[in-house]
Amino acid sequence: MAVSAFKMLGFFIGFFLMESLVSSAKFDELFQPSWAQDHFAYEGELLRLKLDSYSGAGFQSKSKYMFGKVTVQIKLVEGDSAGTVTAFYMSSEGTNHNEFDFEFLGNTTGEPYLVQTNVYVNGVGNREQRLSLWFDPTKDFHSYSIFWNQRQVVFLVDDTPIRLHANMENKGIPFPRDQAMGVYSSIWNADDWATQGGRIKTDWSHAPFVASYKGFEINACECPASIAADDNAKKCSSSGEKRYWWDEPTLSELNVHQSHELKWVKANHMIYDYCSDTARFPVTPLECLHHRH
Repeated sequence: MAVSAFKMLGFFIGFFLMESLVSSAKFDELFQPSWAQDHFAYEGELLRLKLDSYSGAGFQSKSKYMFGKVTVQIKLVEGDSAGTVTAFYMSSEGTNHNEFDFEFLGNTTGEPYLVQTNVYVNGVGNREQRLSLWFDPTKDFHSYSIFWNQRQVVFLVDDTPIRLHANMENKGIPFPRDQAMGVYSSIWNADDWATQGGRIKTDWSHAPFVASYKGFEINACECPASIAADDNAKKCSSSGEKRYWWDEPTLSELNVHQSHELKWVKANHMIYDYCSDTARFPVTPLECLHHRH
């Protein structure tokens, strides 16, 4: 099997500029609780977030970033997780924010977890895709990653691409490349919509619902709050002697092996794609007309 371009990260780190980059596997070096700190449990390198009838919980990165790759390993809620959502995402701030979402939708015992992804650009989302996974995400830890450069946003599960959002600015379609983004995760009750359209409600007799985390990694360009957005975009882009690993030509698009992996995921695990929802979008969204995948 061909080696994923994203697995070549270690190679690039050795050869290209790493100024203002962060890489760590320890939670407290990169993140901090954002709400319900009493619903956090630390066990060595593991972090557990719990949801009960009183509250969920969430954390966020201490810094914001532009371009690179963020990864966390998650073991999702075991057993009856209906009504619960565990999210891992990147987001900027404001009404015209950009956002890249993983949302893991719980289900009744024996039914598969679903993964919903979404992309917001300039405050506009409604780009949902849903898929099943080729493994049980409640039995072990698996890595979930977002790779982002000026050419593409790629969602990855165990380094297998499950979604590509390509830069099509040449078609008049906005692309998220001018706002620094924080990294977030949370678990909460969403039984009004999360499981079978909200028909299955959260069974609180099974609480607490616990999502477990480890392997926190951010290999991206850190953006101080004191620097203007335009200056951050310049600082985090390669120019002249300054070369960042995410700007390498091999990472400007998926390679042949990755394209085949993505096609396999879509053919075998895709459950919903907004591009195919003619009831919701009588006029096909412009990016869907031009997208290669």
